[in-house]
Amino acid sequence: MRIDEACVGCIINQSARVADALGADKILAHKLVSSVEQMSEDFSFEQTPPEIAADVYKKMADIAHRKDLYEEQKQHATIQALSFVPFLEEKLSNTQDKLLTATKIAVAGNVIDLAAEVAFDLKHELEKIFHTEFAINDVNRLDKELRDASSVVVLGDNVGEHIFDYLYIKTLKKLYPQIHFSYFVRGLPIINDVTMKEAQEAGFEELCELVDSGVNTPGFTYTRATPYAQKLFDNADLVISKGMGNYECLTPTHRKNICFLLKVKCGVVGASLGKEIGDIICYLT
Repeated sequence: MRIDEACVGCIINQSARVADALGADKILAHKLVSSVEQMSEDFSFEQTPPEIAADVYKKMADIAHRKDLYEEQKQHATIQALSFVPFLEEKLSNTQDKLLTATKIAVAGNVIDLAAEVAFDLKHELEKIFHTEFAINDVNRLDKELRDASSVVVLGDNVGEHIFDYLYIKTLKKLYPQIHFSYFVRGLPIINDVTMKEAQEAGFEELCELVDSGVNTPGFTYTRATPYAQKLFDNADLVISKGMGNYECLTPTHRKNICFLLKVKCGVVGASLGKEIGDIICYLT
């Protein structure tokens, strides 16, 4: 997806949220916002929103002298997500349809998004997710693809959400033991996206193959990925893509068999899918 006019205002608004997250004084806050406003005048409408965001967040990190703008918020999101694990494990244990339940859990975690146009409450989302229908429901098709697959790449998205991704992959491994799973994380801190640091702390290396994709964008930008990540992406029988950033980067892309799992959190992505803000999506290409 290329950026839309609506994306420009959204990205500028994100600079104000970064200032708030950092507890910036008026001088730093003004510098962050005005710098992004100035950059917005030269945004290329040939790029995806995550590609634009990579440059914007690097600029803000340089101004704030911070390597990871959302380090504290990511730590909090992980703690919050971990607090729900016993509840979610009980749900998985008691359900008849483990794939559907696990997929809904994976999507519920997608609300942890500090760059989203609309904010959602994680506790509220988890309380209602099991009674919410997918607006695009390709879970049965996903099941068929998983039964026939021997290799699956899962594209991680946000910190906190990665805890739910862990539960998801753990469940998929039990249901489809023939599959080799690879979990991709970002190459550098960008917004609140998951990196090797958070994935290693969560124990992904003991669960599946953990891959530093090399990308510096809040979404899997294929051309910025390492050769090894590109090879895994191209050769996997199935790719499971978490979140809007990955959807934006991979719509369109050169391969088929990508299952997009996300919650619609902005009007531009909603329009692309023909759905509304708040809808949950399991869309298999």
